[in-house]
Amino acid sequence: MLFRSDRTRAAVVALQRLLHPDSEALAIELRLVPERTVAAVSATVRREDVNAWYDAAVRDLDAAVHPGMRQGPPAGRYANELFTEGTGEVMVFYPVHGIASVLGTTGRVELTSLPAIELAVAVHSGSHDDITETYGRLGQWVVDHALVVAGPVHETYLVGPRDTDAETQWRTEIGWPIFRIG
Repeated sequence: MLFRSDRTRAAVVALQRLLHPDSEALAIELRLVPERTVAAVSATVRREDVNAWYDAAVRDLDAAVHPGMRQGPPAGRYANELFTEGTGEVMVFYPVHGIASVLGTTGRVELTSLPAIELAVAVHSGSHDDITETYGRLGQWVVDHALVVAGPVHETYLVGPRDTDAETQWRTEIGWPIFRIG
């Protein structure tokens, strides 16, 4: 088979890994995330609109929440229906110190409390073009080692396009809701 580009070759390799994940080679942390207050923007979004919606929502969050009041990098929660049905609830947020953290709003930013949750967490390194591979490997680990809990998957953007153009430096934590067995 003749490959016309490195991107095509990378897509084929990612697809092969997605179909045959090696979940044992993926570093996975079990993490209990406590209840927390967040400044958030949420909406029902179509899958093809997620990137543009995310960019606008984070701009609104940046305008509303002073950097000194943020308790971590931007994060998101994505309903399973977004992936299975093409439309679903999406929330992007900053964990914040509380109500005094929100300096002003664009009308879409709200303070809310997220409940405590237990997650199986893996870090995806690099471009988001092959993030589905990490999702597949983490999903296989969850099926093999825990009970899946209904709920949105979580992403935390440790280092991303807003921080650097160097895709090799990007780091995204993916958190899958679980209930431990054994």
